[in-house]
Amino acid sequence: MRIGQLAKQTGFSRDAIRFYEKQGLLTATAREGDNNYKSYPEDAVLTLQVIRDAQAAGMSIGDLSIFLSQLNPEDSEAFDGDAFLASKIAEVEARLASTSRFLDTLRQTRDALRRAPLE
Repeated sequence: MRIGQLAKQTGFSRDAIRFYEKQGLLTATAREGDNNYKSYPEDAVLTLQVIRDAQAAGMSIGDLSIFLSQLNPEDSEAFDGDAFLASKIAEVEARLASTSRFLDTLRQTRDALRRAPLE
């Protein structure tokens, strides 16, 4: 699929898609024929969804690059994927706990404000 269609399906801008491609997170191939349009595979939609979710969870582009490269490892013995993933899981779990505590604080504050007498 071409970049416009990929952008429409995922909600990412064309510039963002090009950025992720330059970072090695996406791959595209040149189409045959007279044009030089790039073609993205169907799984690029899923890859961009993973990128969105990972970044929302606080994962850096560098860590994303490592993570995505391990989904199709060429030299899996040179990398301890289990340790890397365990580390990322622990980071996300810590963020979730912190977010949950803050959400509780927001709810308690709202409830306190609702009970406060108006002057």
